[in-house]
Amino acid sequence: MSHPYFDNGGHPVALAHRGFSLDGLENSMTAFQNAVDLGYRYLETDAHGTSDGVAVALHDETLDRTTDATGLVAERTWDSVKVARIGGIEPVPKLEDVLSAWPDVKVNIDVKGMSGVGPVAEAIERTKSHDRVCVGSFDAARRRATLRLLSKPVARSASQREAIAWWIGSFVGGSAEATIGDVDALQIPWRRGNVPLLYPKHVRLAHEAGKEVHVWTVNERSAMVRLLAMGVNGIVTDRADILKDLLIERGQWA
Repeated sequence: MSHPYFDNGGHPVALAHRGFSLDGLENSMTAFQNAVDLGYRYLETDAHGTSDGVAVALHDETLDRTTDATGLVAERTWDSVKVARIGGIEPVPKLEDVLSAWPDVKVNIDVKGMSGVGPVAEAIERTKSHDRVCVGSFDAARRRATLRLLSKPVARSASQREAIAWWIGSFVGGSAEATIGDVDALQIPWRRGNVPLLYPKHVRLAHEAGKEVHVWTVNERSAMVRLLAMGVNGIVTDRADILKDLLIERGQWA
């Protein structure tokens, strides 16, 4: 076991992608609560930093798509961001509030911009969440910058470039350990358009190198079945309800 974050009783890790909401209220406290109420022990969220150094749980760099406000999060103060409403209803939460609200729940954090590096690290430090977070980013430099600010190790997932390098290397005999040695998990999309990206060989090679394989964003039951049969360690989904029912049927629900 590389880190306590991955200890799920031997069962696949089920991650609720931005919480669980069928009403477009992603990354809201209500969406996270919905997932927790379903019994989810793992949440996935994204994080940006405001201009005054507050980490917020939000996917986009702007408020435009998901809230009734506009503008770059990194250029706005927390006081101006906190009045925005996701779907016109739910406030944008602080990352610290997400970590504090459910102290037994583990959280996968994608650091979306350099503005989030310091604020994300501070939120983890203040909540002492080191054993129950996994820090990742599409950019390895952002991940490493965040990790350098932490007083204790946390679980780490590969950047997009690192995951692609591993994926290509798997076809030419490269090892996961050689290409992404300083992370614990590969978190990769399961397909590009209609083309599957993940095959049993990839999972086997990652496991041989001691890496977890988490796949995103999987919303169809048939794809979940296929990936679980390959032995993936985790599935990130918008359909927390479907994944839960499937894992219960398979006797793999934690």
